[in-house]
Amino acid sequence: MADLVYPPVIGAVKLFWRYLGLKMTIEGEENLPRKGGAILAMNHIGYLDFALAGTAVLPAKRYVRFMAKKEIFDNKFAGPLMRGMHHINVDRSSGSASFVAAMRALRAGEVIGIFPEATISKSFEIKGLKTGVVRLAMGAGVPIIPTIIWGSQRIWTKGVPKDLRRKHVPITIYVGKPILFSKDDDVAAAEVALRATMVEMLHQVQDRYPDSHEGQRWAPLRLGGSAPAPLN
Repeated sequence: MADLVYPPVIGAVKLFWRYLGLKMTIEGEENLPRKGGAILAMNHIGYLDFALAGTAVLPAKRYVRFMAKKEIFDNKFAGPLMRGMHHINVDRSSGSASFVAAMRALRAGEVIGIFPEATISKSFEIKGLKTGVVRLAMGAGVPIIPTIIWGSQRIWTKGVPKDLRRKHVPITIYVGKPILFSKDDDVAAAEVALRATMVEMLHQVQDRYPDSHEGQRWAPLRLGGSAPAPLN
């Protein structure tokens, strides 16, 4: 498929990162597949997570086709960009069409980006995962690449005013080792295993994070922050 829209958007995003002065660290780049279908399964803590994850994949010379909610595609500004970058429209009232579209893209060798929590975690902990990511991976026979983003919540997240000042915020993106589930595996057990992996990775990233979490609104209660308590 032709990618006429993606390159200029990437250029604009890189300029935006430079404007913000982000101190970006990408770990585990070697785990990104250079070819073939794969699912990037990411935690979700802020509105910039799409662009940050897409940036992390660029060294592998891959584009990520994100599964995103219908409301973004309905926006008169964002919609044409989303369609031009061949992202996948998710209508939660009728999810079968998006599932089929994602399956088709995976079998064509694309990298699909999914937030298995389905929404931003206000606690900044890993919420319960939806099973769609595991079912897609099993059906298409592709690996899941667990990916953790940390720091983006300090810039723009749900329920907190965005802060677009140049503050040199440290951002860590940790790409984990591929996980391959077979069609014979139990879906619920696979989801539990994926979540456990993502939780472990998140804790590792937080332990290595250069700024203190103590007393910060952008940090979870577990680390001495003042973010809302987890709901699950």
